[in-house]
Amino acid sequence: MSSFEDNSFENHLKPYFEKVKINQINFDAIEKFKQHSLSKEVTSPTLCKILITLGAILTYAVRMHYIDFNPAREVEKPKGNSLHGEKEEMVILKPEEIRALLDATPTQKHRVLFMSAVLTGAREGELLGLKWDDFDWFNSQLHIRRTFNHGKFMEPKSKTSGRKIDLAPELVLELKKWKLACPNGELNLVFPSETGQTMNATNMVTRNFFPSLRRAGLPQIRFHNLRHCYASLLIAQGEHPKYIQSQMGHSSINVTMDIYGHLMDTVNQRDASRLGRTVLGKETDQGENGSKMVAEAGK
Repeated sequence: MSSFEDNSFENHLKPYFEKVKINQINFDAIEKFKQHSLSKEVTSPTLCKILITLGAILTYAVRMHYIDFNPAREVEKPKGNSLHGEKEEMVILKPEEIRALLDATPTQKHRVLFMSAVLTGAREGELLGLKWDDFDWFNSQLHIRRTFNHGKFMEPKSKTSGRKIDLAPELVLELKKWKLACPNGELNLVFPSETGQTMNATNMVTRNFFPSLRRAGLPQIRFHNLRHCYASLLIAQGEHPKYIQSQMGHSSINVTMDIYGHLMDTVNQRDASRLGRTVLGKETDQGENGSKMVAEAGK
């Protein structure tokens, strides 16, 4: 163990998790540890290193069969001057690029899969674990009840991950069309493999997602970036951060703001003007004279 790993364990991980059993360190516990560390003014780069150390410990626990999987792999790294340049990795497709991707996807199953990723923000494992019973067609909602990761079905990784996602009418229509064409299987999966079993995520990405990106003339991005596309679209149309948090399944609003806060407008003159009218009870002069006065005052 390096000196930093030793220090991060003794100074950060051990004091926080000392009385917690290894099988109780789940996604929620790690998210709370992140927020605790940031509240103690631990910098983002340092926290990234600490999480890497925690991930290594949990990987060893998996190898020794103390736990079934490593929840640290699902945790978003803190933003800022992070080690892995998360913001640079957050490639967000424009609406016309999303349409190009869907047009370049030859199979109905994968076209609906990619559309579902963009228009629901569901994680890869959540999509591959979907069953037709998870849809509430009357209310146009999708219920996230499980995830398929590491070759097995699992409960949602946190309380907030188990959620209801609102569906766009266009997506509902395409899903209903696919339901008619989808082969029946014992697992009742929405996106089954050719044999009716769960789809292999790696094969899906390398054999279908990447080739579709190439055909569309788009850069090779992570499948996870489709989830970022969904969040950015909600932000662009002015949805409230709390709604975005609930739809994304983040454990807290802090997680949502940590990941996507830089995409939100820092200047909103329309809302500021509306506030002025509410407080002062009259329309603000926004005509030519008013504009000149503002410009002169700013000199």
